[in-house]
Amino acid sequence: MVIDEKDHSEHDSDSSDIDAVSHFTEKFDQETIGGSEMGDDENLTKEQIEEDIKRIKESNADDEEFPDEVETPLDVPARKRFAKYRGLKSFRTSSWDPKESLPPEYARIFAFDKFTRTQKHVLAKRAELDEESSKDCARIGSYVMLHVKNVPTDVASKLCHPSRRLPVVVSGLLEHESKISVLHFSIKKHDSYEAPIRSKEPLIFNVGFRQFTARPLFSSDNINCNKHKMERFLHHGRFSIASVYAPISFPPVPLIVLKNIDGQQPVIAAVGTLKSVDPDQIILKKIVLTGYPQRVSKLKAMVRYMFHHPEDVRWFKPVELWTKHGKRGRIKETVGTHGSMKCIFNSSVQQHDTVCMSLFKRAFPKWPAQFYHQI
Repeated sequence: MVIDEKDHSEHDSDSSDIDAVSHFTEKFDQETIGGSEMGDDENLTKEQIEEDIKRIKESNADDEEFPDEVETPLDVPARKRFAKYRGLKSFRTSSWDPKESLPPEYARIFAFDKFTRTQKHVLAKRAELDEESSKDCARIGSYVMLHVKNVPTDVASKLCHPSRRLPVVVSGLLEHESKISVLHFSIKKHDSYEAPIRSKEPLIFNVGFRQFTARPLFSSDNINCNKHKMERFLHHGRFSIASVYAPISFPPVPLIVLKNIDGQQPVIAAVGTLKSVDPDQIILKKIVLTGYPQRVSKLKAMVRYMFHHPEDVRWFKPVELWTKHGKRGRIKETVGTHGSMKCIFNSSVQQHDTVCMSLFKRAFPKWPAQFYHQI
């Protein structure tokens, strides 16, 4: 009989706990719904909302740790402004189709089925050809006269003037080296160059014996992942990946990057080496939308200023949320008419925490206006 009394007491305590939790949930829902009808931000003007967001961001600013934060515009719906972005459950394991939504420039480039196999075949074929024609070749260190046929007169005259003060480099090309593709270089900012280098900024690439203009897209070098996070700048003290549209070369090839400065000679901005040739390499640009808890009650919170329209909340509802203090959550429903939303998290959220949403889109290098300088 004592056991029965104990069971009844445990059952009564469990029932009381469940009733307390349900009462708390109903109370929070009522408070949130009431707040949506008479919310603090319902009657604010556009200028007041912008000032409030600015004040909150200044008190929570941490650009070094969270450099991808962007503001949701007030006059453009987020579902249109960020239409090309999507959420990822996991950056490392989530799938992304490399053939999806390719830019028009991809119709002008060459892609290999298997680049490593092609490189071995081309180099082996070149070595075999060199052995067969070794007797007909000029010896190293000897002078030869080179005749080039069918050169237009204007081009020949322009080429003769620079050759009097600068050397003219003549070199043969391997198979496929006259074609354009997407090249990926392992690159590091030079210690003597202190100015910032932004992605897609025009730079002069010296790859082996060739020099051309490129507008590289910088990204992190992820070894165990087929996706790479785009970097807006080339940072000091570490290697990054620079992806460019450029003539095909076969690694290993050294790289020297020069930067033009108005009225001065080009200076060395970065150095590196060719890593691979792969148009299917995925580079993702990441942005982080932020919101701020207005009301917090244990696992639930009402978040504002991440969106400004209820339709945007419903559009991005499947995307996972996270906070700067390490909490994970999701959107439950929209609240009111100004984009506030009710969210649920895996643990208690603090009032001073910041709610974030990560979105990604694929980024591509920029096609330069011209690859080579006109003579």
